[in-house]
Amino acid sequence: MNPAMRVLVTGGAGFIGANFLNLLVPRHPEHEFINVDSLTYAGNLESLAKVQDSANYHFERVDITDADAVNAVFEKHRPDWVIHFAAESHVDRSIEGPKQFIRTNIEGTFNLLEAARHLWGENREGKVFHHVSTDEVYGSLGAEGFFTEETAYDPSSPYSAAKASSDHLVRAWHRTFGLPVKITNCSNNYGPLQFPEKLIPVMILNAQERKKLPIYGEGLNVRDWLYVTDHCEAIWTVIEKGKIGETYNIGGHNEKTNIEVVDALCTLVAEETGASADELLALKHFVKDRPGHDMRYAIDASKIERDCGWTPKETFETGMRKTVKWYLENTSWIENVRSGEYQKWIETNYSDRQ
Repeated sequence: MNPAMRVLVTGGAGFIGANFLNLLVPRHPEHEFINVDSLTYAGNLESLAKVQDSANYHFERVDITDADAVNAVFEKHRPDWVIHFAAESHVDRSIEGPKQFIRTNIEGTFNLLEAARHLWGENREGKVFHHVSTDEVYGSLGAEGFFTEETAYDPSSPYSAAKASSDHLVRAWHRTFGLPVKITNCSNNYGPLQFPEKLIPVMILNAQERKKLPIYGEGLNVRDWLYVTDHCEAIWTVIEKGKIGETYNIGGHNEKTNIEVVDALCTLVAEETGASADELLALKHFVKDRPGHDMRYAIDASKIERDCGWTPKETFETGMRKTVKWYLENTSWIENVRSGEYQKWIETNYSDRQ
């Protein structure tokens, strides 16, 4: 067992970060978890109700683009491990407004790397800077083949270009300064607590409300789908068992076209609500494709399986059913997100902590 560690998690109020903390905080009471999040539109402290009163959980409202604030929180908590989830992550938003993606994903990562480098100095024993990235940095695949850890980077969107840049920074800080880093590149995550702007929650909620189901192009773009808690387990496994300086791809072994995903969700929503599947399927609505839309992603996850012993637990079918059930059952969380009430609550309770 690892000794007690101070674990600083950036972006812990976001979709993957919140699932990570909800999973690991109760499991590891010997570790201190510090959630650092600026609480943008996608950061929701309601998602952390399960752990908010835990003795080994702490929250700091900090924007990682603010170097002074980052340095202060590092000095206050003196973390042993940094797990870097924080990022602007929605491709469509990056096309509409790329500047914030450059600031958060590149400048924010730089600030964290520098804070860790100066805090740890030469005392790096047991220290880890774990950088969470995406398979989108690799660009688009043809009909065959898989992304490996050696695949050349070829990002297509402002989002993926900014994430690729942050990956390069992390590797450079390892090679130049000896910072102990690990990197994971994951496929598309889905599951509970995902902000309702991404494909799966949009389709579930629109189907439930009998709204159109907007699908880019012909719906033939292929993605590998990874259930969020499988991803969280993989990250923890890499932190514990992965080698410093290495990159590990994390995939769900679930390649599906977008149209297959939508069809499956319509069927599941129908089964869970008693609706007509044909009625929901008739809501499919094809819209103009977005610029630079990669055709296919697929992950070769054999390295993490071989070196760390990790494999996903959820199949596409089991993970999607869990996800549909969660969105149908958590109407209060969804309403607060859609209405912005959760942001009002944040400002009321945390405005003096800026």
